[in-house]
Amino acid sequence: MWFDSWPEVLRVLLVGSASYITLVLVLRASGKRTLSQLNAFDFIVTVALGSTLATILLSSDVAWVEGLAALALLAALQFLVAWISARWPGGRSFVTAKPVALVCDGELQHDQLRRNRLSASEVRQAVRSTGSGDLSDVAAVVLETNGTLSVIPTSKYGSGSALEGVFNRPERHEE
Repeated sequence: MWFDSWPEVLRVLLVGSASYITLVLVLRASGKRTLSQLNAFDFIVTVALGSTLATILLSSDVAWVEGLAALALLAALQFLVAWISARWPGGRSFVTAKPVALVCDGELQHDQLRRNRLSASEVRQAVRSTGSGDLSDVAAVVLETNGTLSVIPTSKYGSGSALEGVFNRPERHEE
């Protein structure tokens, strides 16, 4: 349990070093999007890459070339899905959730909170974290595709063009 053999330790060091270098090269070749975590799919790919690296490192049943193939496959599939979602709106909606407004013109959208399994207190916390103490100072709070909450104060709403594509967004905002 504490120690099996020196050859196993040496295998972890050699295969681990080669796998690490391979992962860095695969990530550089696949682009920044692979680790960006823009949405749930990107997050899943990031976790899968880490899990694959751990398996390559610790399982003597997995040859380095098999690990290389697995890492390359994950990066290639992520690239393909990102390419498809960037070119076809239907592909994007299949992979990513649509951002949704949880607050519109200072009013909590309780139906959207329920639908997205969030509480009013979580939204209020996001508003407070921006330094605002009053929901009426908030034009919108948007649940983004990556799960973060974006708070848009009334003073920064402008034309609202950044809210294009947000479900349930405020249609017009009066100053």
